[in-house]
Amino acid sequence: MAASDSLNNWGIITIAAVIVLVLPSIIMFSRADKFDVKGKTVLITGASEGMGKSVAIQLAQKGANIIIVSRNVGRLEEALAEIKASAANPSNQRFQYISADLSEPDGNARVIAEAIAWNKGQAPDIVWCIAGAAVPGLFIETSPEIMRRQMEVNFFSCNDMAHAILNEWLAPGSVGKGNTRHLVFTSSVAGLYTIAGYAPYSPSKAAIKSLSDTLAQEMLLYGDDVKIHTVFPGSISSPGLERENKTKPEITLLLEEADKNYTPDETAVAAISGLERGDYLVTVSFLGSLMRATAWGPSTKNNYFVDTAMTWLSSIVNIFVAIDLNSKVKAYGKKHGHPSTYPKKA
Repeated sequence: MAASDSLNNWGIITIAAVIVLVLPSIIMFSRADKFDVKGKTVLITGASEGMGKSVAIQLAQKGANIIIVSRNVGRLEEALAEIKASAANPSNQRFQYISADLSEPDGNARVIAEAIAWNKGQAPDIVWCIAGAAVPGLFIETSPEIMRRQMEVNFFSCNDMAHAILNEWLAPGSVGKGNTRHLVFTSSVAGLYTIAGYAPYSPSKAAIKSLSDTLAQEMLLYGDDVKIHTVFPGSISSPGLERENKTKPEITLLLEEADKNYTPDETAVAAISGLERGDYLVTVSFLGSLMRATAWGPSTKNNYFVDTAMTWLSSIVNIFVAIDLNSKVKAYGKKHGHPSTYPKKA
């Protein structure tokens, strides 16, 4: 009798587990598009190359009007030509670029003002902050200037852009009209789960998540018109990664050797799919989802059932991952000696 009761209990637990894991997926697939860009104006920073350009092209294919922002005019012109060529309705869609250094204090406000002027007096419907850069290095060998520059390029470009566009979207006469706007930040999985060599970079990306969490809650004060999201890509095969690897310590490359590099197009597809599902914190791979699960804190969950299950799984997996990574760092130190003796990268 006891054995029968035990089997029945396990059967109930199994059925419950299947419902918890499968039902949310069924619901997700049945949901309407929560990020419909057709006919909307989308401003994308860092869109002259890499992930930013791929996002712009794919949103143009979905019918969006596109404004791309970066510093280099030549690359902006080349990127804009590709984006225009991908338009779903070339006769109806509009495209523009704005050259700006978003790390400058007034750069983002100027971009929003120019975007409004170009967009017939209307603020963009969607702003996606992708501009950023990584300059990895061992902490004591990295100058304070480089660390501050990382915060300016990665965090303050997002912070200042958010301040500029939210002042437009949340003005007293602009809220409560049922026009859903989206502010999308781009962080990194290194902002969720960092490793040796990313001390100059990871804090600037982790700060984006904190800003995102704060703003997501503050938006409730204004109604339901503005949605905040943050995307956490992994390594992307792009010119940015090539520049990053020039200063990346060998120990960092060793710890990352098992990671898959995704193409800009793959990253953009996964990020846009997450936004279309209505996800708040968007990852682009299963590994990224595990990293996200270790760092939820009080963040709003994309799906409480799936994310709780993922958190349980990550708590177990992380035991072995942490042991593996830490052992590799210790072994590297024993083999190569004091970091001051390592060959310097330009």
